[in-house]
Amino acid sequence: MSTPSKTRSGASSERPDEDLGAAGSQLSTAPKEELPNLPSLGVIGWARWFWRQLTSMRVALLLLLLVSLGAIPGSLIPQSGIDETKVADFRKTHTFVAPIYDKLGLFHVYSSVWFSAIYILLFVSLIGCIIPRTWQFVGQLRGRPPGAPKRLTRLPAYTTWRTGAEPEQVREAALTLLKKRRFRAHLAGDAVAAEKGYLREVGNLAFHVALIVMLTAFAWGQLFKSEGNKLVVEGDGFSNTLISYDDFKSGNLFSSDDLVPFSFNLDKFTGTYEATGPNKGTPRLYQAAITYSKGAYGKDRKTLVKVNEPLTIGDAKVYLTAHGYAPVITVRDGKGKVVYNDAVAMLPLDSNVTSTGVIKVLDGYKNAKGVTEQLGVSAFFLPTYTKGNETASTFPALRNPVLNLTPYHGDLGIDSGIPQSVYQLDKSHVKEFKDAKGAQVRENLKPGETMQLPDGAGSITYTGTKQWANFQVVQQPGTDWALAAALTAIFGLAASLFIQRRRVWVRAAQGPDGVTVVEMAGLGRSESAKLPEELGDLAGILYDRTPGPPEPASGDGDRAAADSADQDPTTPEPEAVPAEGAET
Repeated sequence: MSTPSKTRSGASSERPDEDLGAAGSQLSTAPKEELPNLPSLGVIGWARWFWRQLTSMRVALLLLLLVSLGAIPGSLIPQSGIDETKVADFRKTHTFVAPIYDKLGLFHVYSSVWFSAIYILLFVSLIGCIIPRTWQFVGQLRGRPPGAPKRLTRLPAYTTWRTGAEPEQVREAALTLLKKRRFRAHLAGDAVAAEKGYLREVGNLAFHVALIVMLTAFAWGQLFKSEGNKLVVEGDGFSNTLISYDDFKSGNLFSSDDLVPFSFNLDKFTGTYEATGPNKGTPRLYQAAITYSKGAYGKDRKTLVKVNEPLTIGDAKVYLTAHGYAPVITVRDGKGKVVYNDAVAMLPLDSNVTSTGVIKVLDGYKNAKGVTEQLGVSAFFLPTYTKGNETASTFPALRNPVLNLTPYHGDLGIDSGIPQSVYQLDKSHVKEFKDAKGAQVRENLKPGETMQLPDGAGSITYTGTKQWANFQVVQQPGTDWALAAALTAIFGLAASLFIQRRRVWVRAAQGPDGVTVVEMAGLGRSESAKLPEELGDLAGILYDRTPGPPEPASGDGDRAAADSADQDPTTPEPEAVPAEGAET
């Protein structure tokens, strides 16, 4: 049996594409760029040219790069929609650049005109690129692989051999083999045409569709999102209404009607820490036991909210973000009347929960002379007090709690109409309490101890300690769509990078001497060593399935010698080698 000639790879750099005809067309759905005839362009011509540029892949990539660059100042510069306080501080500190940032819209990047323009252009570019390519790809799927070109020798991968089988037998064997290898194959004249690798274009289109979905989900989430924080002390509750939040921010199209109706009570907070070793004080467990209900008349349910394990109620997610202590304080006036009895949340200053806070008694307090005043107390709390280290806690748990109190009396400035933080004390219109020696009154209290104010002005009792937890309630529609689109984009990009779309043709025809000549060639979208290897593998299998050429007539020494050489068992199988004068 004669062996096929060696498979060659590489295409001549001088070969014009039009020599392949339909065989070399539509291996991709990428639109062909045509240079416009600039002198003859009219309004419609320029519009078409602009549309082609906008929907080209390089412009889409450029716009995607601009979106990424535009997001940099949105991450580095304080944004008015996220933290107005930081924006105000930035304006005070940077008096020169702040007006420039205002004109450029850098304090509200994601709602600025220039960022919105880039975003919309990217959106239009992707849609304008995907729709025609999808339509073209559907047409390719409905059609058949194109027939073989006249000269298969011009293709980048080619092999040929002679066989004694009839051309119909060879074509039938080739058709069966290619279909078994998951090629789309059919008979086209004297050849079998086959194509494979459609998932490359499916992955390409899926990647771009996923980008559109991600952009849509991101925009939707930014417009309708809401995010609020609430500090809740053990035993207290929260209802998901705007007035219940400590701070709240939302998207431009968000309304209070979009809030998911629910409420919950903080039953108990549990925190455990590493007691010894190099990680001493590191949290081991943070969890909040809550009782929640959906809607106005929902049934009470108990659950645990942990760090990174939020409670999901409809479109809202409740995250546990912080923890601290709230000493329970009882204040009596000069006549012994209880004028204040509540837990006061302290804000942590370090990892050992050294905390600070303010106690404000606004109504009902009267001093020893019966004069109505306001009482303010600066508080400093140490969960674990160690003698010799009075300024900081040595462990985050309640091992030896101590509350340091410094009282003031007078006008706290609440009635001035100027808003002030509940964690800060305005000392501009208050007086210090003085002891008998004229020193400012300051005292450390342990649970159950009482601090007596000078001159019978009342008393402050540290009753006990509760814990508080800070919850962040987030509503951001579109996150599930964004996640699904991101995963789709990853798999689509992988398919478009690692799957090669290629075509194979097998032509079988009788030669001048009546012996069947088999030609086999392949064409890929891009130059790859895998195509010649695959073609050589297919050629070797097909070669083994067809009989050799007929024996020569006896007495013909030259042909007998040639056949003897052809039947040499050392003749090599097909292998990929560069074509003469071709690129490798």
